[in-house]
Amino acid sequence: MLRVRKSAVGWAVALALTATGLAPASPAAARPQPAPTIDWQPCATDATAECGTLSLPIDWRRPRGERFDLALARRTATDPSARTGTLVFGPGGPGDSGVDRVVTGSSRFSAELRRRFDIVSFDPRGTGRSHPVVCSTDLLARQPQLIADQAQFDATLAGNALLRADCRVRTGPLYDHVDTTSAARDLDAVRAALGERQLTFHGSSYGTLLGTRYAELFPHRVRAMVLESTVDHSLGTRAFLDTQAVTAEDSFDEFVAWCARSIGCALRGWDVRAVWTGLHTRAEQGGLTDPDRPGVVLTPFELSRLAHKKLYETQRWPGLADWMAKMDAATGSIAARPAAGSTAATVAPYPFAVFCQDWSLPVRDYREYAEHLRRVGRLAPDLRYPPALFALVTCLGTPTPVANPQHRLRVRTDVPLLLAATRHDPASGYNWATNVARQLGDHGVLLTYEGWGHGSYTTSPCVGGAVDRYLNSVVPPRPGTTCPAVEPSS
Repeated sequence: MLRVRKSAVGWAVALALTATGLAPASPAAARPQPAPTIDWQPCATDATAECGTLSLPIDWRRPRGERFDLALARRTATDPSARTGTLVFGPGGPGDSGVDRVVTGSSRFSAELRRRFDIVSFDPRGTGRSHPVVCSTDLLARQPQLIADQAQFDATLAGNALLRADCRVRTGPLYDHVDTTSAARDLDAVRAALGERQLTFHGSSYGTLLGTRYAELFPHRVRAMVLESTVDHSLGTRAFLDTQAVTAEDSFDEFVAWCARSIGCALRGWDVRAVWTGLHTRAEQGGLTDPDRPGVVLTPFELSRLAHKKLYETQRWPGLADWMAKMDAATGSIAARPAAGSTAATVAPYPFAVFCQDWSLPVRDYREYAEHLRRVGRLAPDLRYPPALFALVTCLGTPTPVANPQHRLRVRTDVPLLLAATRHDPASGYNWATNVARQLGDHGVLLTYEGWGHGSYTTSPCVGGAVDRYLNSVVPPRPGTTCPAVEPSS
């Protein structure tokens, strides 16, 4: 259990609010306060790591109001004599657990980084162990994957309004404050509580949105920042959908090409696209079952979603081919139940609440929604239902303005941020990375991995070495630096 002295929390809050222009001017605020201290304790599941919580305001505009506990974990530097400082990891998702990353995933960072840095991460507000947003499983299950007509569009609007009200009641005041701007202020309080004058940060996927928002709010407190698989938070509804569709289809194209040349592909020598088209047709007819979950019928959306997820790591490509081959060979009768989440529990975590407070993706009516579907289908004829479409559905009707709306980056850090981008990333596309690099200008450097998968630090020794050197020396690689592809297993 982590304990934070009352004066320490006040110091961290005052420091963060002063940086954002929200702190009241008073003689007391100007007086030096003791630096915050955290009482780390061995984690319950692994005593070699340390765990704790930090009490923070629910609403940073009301620092003396209600609070929640932010869950953290730490592994201290393995060589204290060579210690450079603390490296804070920003988890993805939204909804990934940074605590779990530290406690169970010590291999996420190289031995050299673990030798020189304390590795710290956390579950962002509203997720995991940090006062998660919880909602009725029944209402969550009612959200459609795709919308079929105007009547269902209207029903989805009404259902989402009921869901938001239910989540708010079950979660409490934090429900309305899980946006990434609030999380960035949490991050600065963590920095202060760790005793670090400046932040050394590595964000992955959705964690890069946290990093760039922090860099906008606290530019002079950034020592070094790595953005791996960068999210472009400048896009409106159409651009968001189109960029996601293009990058998903590109990764499927790469998988098909790999199958043609690899003895490790169960579909080698087959017409992979014809197999995939046949599976889609069976899914549309309600006759496609999941070989990994006997008795579960796959909808066309679920088929695309699961295949997309298997493209995240090239190590999973052989499994994707096996999965497709098993479904292609199966000719059994229509299964009894559709693919759906369990409704056994009364409530379930809902990390998408974070996304809906970070993104405004308005759609006027079913006619506009249907046009988005048709256009995405043209851009991605194979993976025609990218997960971004569900983001559109689940956030439909969210009141505007959202807490952390999309905008072009305004970063003015003293050091350039390092963007580690993968050429064929199925989720955070290379198109996102290049656009973010343009927005950063001289305040960012793009490092390109010419391979595949969602993320590159643990995949490419070249990327891993460049990132480590930057975090140690704060000297980025030269602009335009590329790392060669590591061929998927054959």
